[in-house]
Amino acid sequence: MHPGKAALAVLTVFGTMALDTTRTPFRTEVRILGGAATFASLSACVFTDTSMIAVIGDDMPEENISALKSRGIDTRGIVKVKGGKTFHYDSSFDYNLSNRTTLKTELNVIADFEPVIPDAYARSKYVYLANNDPRQNIKILQLFDAPRLVVCDTIEYWIQTARPEVEKMMGRTDGVVINDSEARLLCGEVNIARCAKKILSLGPQFVVIKKGEHGAVLFDREGQVFPAAAFFLDEIADPTGAGDSFAGGLLGHVARKDRLDFRTMKEAVIYGNVMGSFAVEDFGVKRLLSITKDDVEERYEKYRNLVQF
Repeated sequence: MHPGKAALAVLTVFGTMALDTTRTPFRTEVRILGGAATFASLSACVFTDTSMIAVIGDDMPEENISALKSRGIDTRGIVKVKGGKTFHYDSSFDYNLSNRTTLKTELNVIADFEPVIPDAYARSKYVYLANNDPRQNIKILQLFDAPRLVVCDTIEYWIQTARPEVEKMMGRTDGVVINDSEARLLCGEVNIARCAKKILSLGPQFVVIKKGEHGAVLFDREGQVFPAAAFFLDEIADPTGAGDSFAGGLLGHVARKDRLDFRTMKEAVIYGNVMGSFAVEDFGVKRLLSITKDDVEERYEKYRNLVQF
């Protein structure tokens, strides 16, 4: 790299950076670092150079930005709004940690955010559009030159309030990562294979439907299917960031291999499951801030041994 010249991004993640309050029957954490972009970026950076686009208020502790930088994440795309308040999400889980109840959602600075990207991000080869307002995702996608792969996510709120825009967004991406309940809501189907078929008809080349503790299923336009069980854990602390960590692991591995064949995609789904399993072992992003590449590869190999027969 030439002196003074910014490095080009390999993978860019656009999503929320949040201060979360998470409550379980066993523990409560108040205003801890969270957000879709945070989980996805911390997961992806284990595999590849990762840049992050998000908007925060000046109530975001500087130590949280430093934590991202310590993992090698390019934070030039994080915009701080002076006098603004960071997105805050307050939720609680039941005793089996599978059912989540939203207690409070404060959009704050993300409500009117006009997406912008540093020049160095424009030539990113891989782009992940997290579960933002689909109109923001469509708008920011126009700022990238010609990414090789664009993957998006969505959530119940946007399906219910902006369905046409969600479908339009999916039609402009190469892949969709979505959980099973949201896939069913979007498609009006109970069977996830039928859901996948409908989502693929919108335009993407593949869709991964996440099933929480039951793993994920990859479908592509060629009719190929790959079901993958979740990595078995005997203790879970906080499931909050599992889905976004899954997406970060998936995109991170694809970017690392720089290949889009079905074998690579299958590997990527497993790495996604592995990263999700790390994320749920502690509250917020604490576990993702401490793992190493060796930790990830060791768990990947354990997974391979578990499913061989």
